[in-house]
Amino acid sequence: MPTGQSPTAVPSLRERRRAVAVREIVTAAEEHIDGHGPAALSLRAVARSLGMTVQALYHYFPSRDSLVTALITKAYDDLADAVGAAVDAAPDTTALPRLVAAAEGYRAWAISRPERFQLLYGAPLRHYEAPVDGPTTQAVQRMSAIFRRELFAGFTAPQLAAIDTEDLSPSLREHLGSLPSDALGSLPPPAASLFLSAWGHLHGLVVLEVFGHTAFIGTHQAEIFRVAMTNLLKDVHRRIPAA
Repeated sequence: MPTGQSPTAVPSLRERRRAVAVREIVTAAEEHIDGHGPAALSLRAVARSLGMTVQALYHYFPSRDSLVTALITKAYDDLADAVGAAVDAAPDTTALPRLVAAAEGYRAWAISRPERFQLLYGAPLRHYEAPVDGPTTQAVQRMSAIFRRELFAGFTAPQLAAIDTEDLSPSLREHLGSLPSDALGSLPPPAASLFLSAWGHLHGLVVLEVFGHTAFIGTHQAEIFRVAMTNLLKDVHRRIPAA
């Protein structure tokens, strides 16, 4: 072993057992949400399904909010994994743009897990406040980074700064420019504005489908979504000046 390096600490038996218990509690809570919806999350029901008392559950999650935070973080991470896998699975030779593949991965995860998607983007749980700059924020930033990368891949910073987004007010430019670098990846204000608009379009279509508002389209919803995402990408790239 090189001088100055210490061996990786092996988790103790107690730590391993705790990690297993935490995973079992989170899985049970996810199953409860899948069956009853996020608003009906009950720590007592989760504990009962595992054959433990609520007091024992509090030993691993000291409050309802701590369990909700773990559930939201895991849901965002699972969603980001699905988006990343969809991009990685798209062959380089395909005519399907990687941004569209990412969007379809997002949609597929959402419609296959509507209750967990509602946990993320439905009505906020009463009395719950996510920790500022905590794990939920970090998980969102991870997913956002994938979409930023695929939306603006191949363009330089000067090109993004010269995007045609109509006239942004000075106050909006100042606000977008003052956001933390990890919020929108240090995008210049025109690119940040365009990214937020594109995200709203993508996410809005998925929300409409998950909540059943586009059921009248029937089996054509996937095609409608792909066409919309393809056109969105073309419109975004049309607004970016040539190098």
